[in-house]
Amino acid sequence: MMATEASFTVPSDEFPLGTVFEQLPDVSVELERIVPARDVVIPYFWVRGTEIDDIEGAFSEHPGVTEIQFIDSVEDEHLLRVEWAVDYDDVLTTLTETEVALIEAVGTNTQWTFDIRGNTRSNIAEFQSRCREVGIPITLTELQSLTPIETATEAALTDTQEEALVLAYRRGYFESPREATMEEIGDELGITQQAVASRLRRGIKHILGSTLSDVSAPSRQEA
Repeated sequence: MMATEASFTVPSDEFPLGTVFEQLPDVSVELERIVPARDVVIPYFWVRGTEIDDIEGAFSEHPGVTEIQFIDSVEDEHLLRVEWAVDYDDVLTTLTETEVALIEAVGTNTQWTFDIRGNTRSNIAEFQSRCREVGIPITLTELQSLTPIETATEAALTDTQEEALVLAYRRGYFESPREATMEEIGDELGITQQAVASRLRRGIKHILGSTLSDVSAPSRQEA
C-alpha cells in the first residue's frame, strides 16, 4: 500500500465560498483546516487581498452555507469560519465521505485548486467517482505515488510551505543571530510578513508531526 497525492481544479463558482469573487474578484481564499462535526463540515479559511471592513457581507448567500463567522484580521488578511450541512454535495463533504485528506485548497476568481492525499491510489479513484456521481466537475491535474521518505517528510508540506521554509533557510532566518527577517522573506515571496509566519509555523509543525511519530499531538487544536 502506497500513499498517493493528487491535485485537481474546479471552476470558482462550483464551490460555495466562490461567491466572494463576485464582489471581490482580486482576493484569494485559502482553507486553513476542516473539522468534521455532527451534521456539519466546518472549515476555517483565510481571505487575502482586501481591507474591506464587512468581510462576512462579501459572501453571498449560498444554499449549502449555514453560517459564516468572522474570527480575526491581520492587515488585509481575514480568518473566517464557515458551516454548511453535510447533505449538500460539494467537494468538502465528498472528502469527508471518502478516505481522502485535504492538504491545501486555494481559490481565485478563475478556479479552485485542491491538493489531496489518499492512503492508496484507489482512494483517489473513489473520490473522483463520488464527485462524478454528485455532478462536481473536477479536473485532475496531477497524480503521484509517494515514497516512504516523501510520505514522512516532504509530503507533509504544501508547496507554499516548502517554498517559505527553503527560502528562510537559505537566507539565514534560522541562524543565531538571524540574517534575514520575515519581512524580507515576504518581500521575496510577494506575501505579507504574517503570511510568512503562518507558512513557517505550519510547515515546521507538519515536519515535526511526520518525523516525531512517537510524540502525542497536543489536544488543543489551532484555528
